[in-house]
Amino acid sequence: MSGPPPGPGAPGSRSVSVNNGPPSAGMAPQQPMPPQQATTPAAAAAQSQSQQNLNQIVLEYLNKKGYNRTEAMLRKESSQLDSNRAPVDESGFAKFQRSYELLRTWIDGNIDLYQPELRKLLWPIFVYSFLQLAADFYQDDSKKYFALYKDSFMRDHPDDVRQLEAIRNPEHVSENQTAKLYRNNKYRLSLTNMAFSSLLQFLESKEREGGSVLLMILQNHMNIVTFERSAAGPERTIQAIRFGTGHDDDLPGEDEGIPGHAPGSANTGRESTILAKLQLAQMPMEPELQEDVRAQLEEEDARNPPKPGQNSLVDEFEQRIKTEPEDDVPNRDLVPLPPSVARDVNMEVQKVIEHRDRFRISGRTGGVGPGISVTMFTFHNTFDNVNCMDFSGDNTLVAVGTAESYIRVWSMDGTALPDTPGVNNSTPSSSKRLYGHSGPVYAVSFSPSTASPDPAGPSTSSRYLLSSSADKSIRLWSLETWSNVVVYKSHDAPVWDVKWGPYGHYFLTGSADWTARLWSTDHVEPHKIYVGHDNDVDCVAFHPNNLYVFTASCDKTVRMWHISSGSCLRLFTGHTSAITAIACSPDGKVLATADDTGSIILWDLAKGRRKKRMRGHAKGGIWSLSWSVESTVLVSGGADGTVRVWDAVQETIDGKIVAEGGAGTKIDGAAGAAGTTAGKKTKTPKETVVSADQISAFPTKKSPVYHVQFTRMNLVLAGGAYMP
Repeated sequence: MSGPPPGPGAPGSRSVSVNNGPPSAGMAPQQPMPPQQATTPAAAAAQSQSQQNLNQIVLEYLNKKGYNRTEAMLRKESSQLDSNRAPVDESGFAKFQRSYELLRTWIDGNIDLYQPELRKLLWPIFVYSFLQLAADFYQDDSKKYFALYKDSFMRDHPDDVRQLEAIRNPEHVSENQTAKLYRNNKYRLSLTNMAFSSLLQFLESKEREGGSVLLMILQNHMNIVTFERSAAGPERTIQAIRFGTGHDDDLPGEDEGIPGHAPGSANTGRESTILAKLQLAQMPMEPELQEDVRAQLEEEDARNPPKPGQNSLVDEFEQRIKTEPEDDVPNRDLVPLPPSVARDVNMEVQKVIEHRDRFRISGRTGGVGPGISVTMFTFHNTFDNVNCMDFSGDNTLVAVGTAESYIRVWSMDGTALPDTPGVNNSTPSSSKRLYGHSGPVYAVSFSPSTASPDPAGPSTSSRYLLSSSADKSIRLWSLETWSNVVVYKSHDAPVWDVKWGPYGHYFLTGSADWTARLWSTDHVEPHKIYVGHDNDVDCVAFHPNNLYVFTASCDKTVRMWHISSGSCLRLFTGHTSAITAIACSPDGKVLATADDTGSIILWDLAKGRRKKRMRGHAKGGIWSLSWSVESTVLVSGGADGTVRVWDAVQETIDGKIVAEGGAGTKIDGAAGAAGTTAGKKTKTPKETVVSADQISAFPTKKSPVYHVQFTRMNLVLAGGAYMP
C-alpha cells in the first residue's frame, strides 16, 4: 500500500496523538499506546553493572572448576567489548591484516633504492603477528592469517613456515621450538638511516590505520641497526656495501635475523656463537713415503732434465709440501691409514709430474676468463636408464649405474678391457657389465688412481669401484677380476650417494634413512654414523685432507663433520631447495654446493660464511661440481644440458646480468642452455638470470650432464646421455 509519509499524528510517529472529536464525528476513540520506556543513564549503568556481575560470576566458576583455558578466552573476549557488547576496536585477524597490508603496500610503492632492504621487514612482521594471534586465543584468525600470507615466504623461509604452520593456540606457542626462538629473541635487521627514518615517519602518520601495531612489533620484537649508505651510488646494493660481495635480495644478511638461526649461519647450535677452529691444511706425508718420493723424483729429473724456465720435479715437490702454519696442519694419527706401499710412491710421483706440467689457470684477468677445454662423452640409446656416472682418476675408464640394477664400465679410448681371469672370451670388448644389485644403482665411485709414471712399475690405475643402490647396500667391485668382492649392509633405506676418500681405504655413504656413514674397505660395518639431518642425505664429500666429511640433504642444509669424533663443526643453511651436488676445493678452504633451482653457493669454511651465490643454470638440478687444481675455477653440469664454468675467486656485484652472448642481457635458460626447445615458438619459457661470475657455458645437444670432473692437468671431462 502506497501513500504519503505518515504525518505527525500517524501511529508510526514519535508525537503524541490527541483525539478531540466526538464519536458521532465518525472517529472511533483511539486506544492508548503503551508508553515507550526511555533508557536513562541510571538504567544503562545498572544494565552494564549487571552484565559485569554476570561475567564475573562465570569467570569465578570457570576458575573454581579449573577451566583455565576457557576462562582466559572469556577474559580476552570480554576485554574487547564495551558495555553494550559491541567491539571496542578492531582486533584479531582484521587488525593484523590491515597493518601488514599497510606496510606491504607502502614498500611496493617506495623508490627502488629502498625496496630490497625494506622487504626484509615483511617476514618478521608476519611471524610476530601470527604468533600474537595464536597466543591471544584467536585460533581461527591465526589460521586464516597464516594461510593468507605463507606462500610469500615459502621460497626464502620454507623450514620455518612448515614449523610454524602447526601452531594454533598459546600452548603451541610455548612449546614449538621455532616459535620460542622468535619469541625469546629479538629479530635483528639492518636498514640505512634514510630508509629507517622514512619508515618511522610513515608509521607515525598512519598510526590509526595500523601503524601503531607495526610500531609495537618493531619496539618489542625487533632490533633495527642503522648504517650510512655508501657513496658509491645506487648501483651498489645494501648487502654489497656491507659485505663487499654480490647481493641476494631473497635472503637476510648473515648477521641478521634470529642469532644462530639466520640463513648462512655456520653455527652448529642455535645457542652457539663461537665457531670451532678447523685444520684445513694438507695432511702431512709419512716421512718414509716422503723420502721415497723425493728419491724417485731425483731419478726422474736425471733422466728427463726440466726445460728452460721449468721447475725441476724435486723443486715442485718441495713447494707442494711446504710447511703450513702449525695450527692448520692435521695430525695423521687422527685418521689411521694403512702403511704406504710402492704403488703409493708411484702415485705421488705422477701427481707431482702432472702438477708441474698442468695447464695453469689463474682465474679471470682483465674481464676475460681463462679458456677451459671440455671433453664431452655422450651415451646414446640409454632410454633414460642412466642414473649416475663417474670417471676414473687415470682418465681411462667411465662407469654408469642404471635403473635396471647393473653397472656398465667402458674404456674411454675404446680399447678392449682385460677379460675376467679364467673366462675365455674370443670377442674382446671395450665394456663390461657388473651384476649384483637388486635395485636401481644411484651412485658409482672409482678408487683413487693416476696415470702410471713407470709402465714397468706397480700399476696405479683404479683397482676398485664402489656402487650404492635402492636395495640399501653398497658393493665393492674388483676391476681386475670384474667381480663383486664385498657387500656392505647397514643402511635402512636406499643409499643415494657413495664417495671414496682422497687416500682410498675409507668411503662415505648417504642414505634415505637420514644418516651418513663412514666405512673402510676391510670392515663390513660402518665406523661412524653421522646423525643430524631432518631428511634424506643426498650428497656426500670428503675434505682433501681426509679429516672432515660433508653431507648435504633434502632439508636444505649442509653439515661438516669431524671424521673421527663424529661431531658437527659447521651447519650451512642458505639453499631454498634440495641440494643436489657438493664439492670441496683442492686447497680445502671453500665448499661449493648446488641445488635443484640452478643456484650455486660458495662457503668459506674457516669463517663459516657464505662467500657468494652464482646463478645461470635453468631449473631441474645441478648434478655435478668440480674444482680446478688451483681452486680458482669451478665447473658444473646438470639437467639443463650445459657445462658451465665459474669464477670462484672474483667478488662480483650480482646486479649485472650476463649471458653467453654478452653482458647486460638475459638468456633463456632452457632454450639457450641445451637447445631442447629449439624451434618451439608456442610458449616463451621463463628467462634465467646469469650472474657475472659465469666465465663460459657449453651447451650440449639435448644431453643432460650427469658428471663433470677436472683432471689433474686441468682438462674437464663431462658425461651425459642423449635424450631426444
